[in-house]
Amino acid sequence: MKWLAAALALVLILLQYRIWISDDGLRGVERLKHAVAEQQAQNARLTERNSRLAAQVQDLKSGTAAIDELARSDLGMIGPNETFYQVVEPAPVPAAASLSPPKAVKPTRAGR
Repeated sequence: MKWLAAALALVLILLQYRIWISDDGLRGVERLKHAVAEQQAQNARLTERNSRLAAQVQDLKSGTAAIDELARSDLGMIGPNETFYQVVEPAPVPAAASLSPPKAVKPTRAGR
C-alpha cells in the first residue's frame, strides 16, 4: 500500500511539473494567447486596408474624378487648360552665419 501511495504521489508531482513549469503547460498557453492577439490585431489592420483599397477601386470604376486625382498626386500630371506653378521654399540660413561679420581677406602677392 505504501508503494501505491508513493507511486501516486510521484505521478501527481510529475503532472504538476508538466502543468506549471514545462513549455507545454501554462507557459505555452500564454504564449499562444499572445500570438493569437497579435494575429487578430494584424488581421484588423489588413481588413481596414482592404476596405480602403476596395473603396478606391470602386471610385476608379465609377468616375473620372478619382482618376484625375490619382494622376495629379502620383504622376504630377496637369490638365490641358491648366498652368503648373511650382513653389520652392528658400533654403534656411544658418543662424551663426547671419550673425557674424564677414571676415577680411588679406591680399597676397603672386610671383614672389
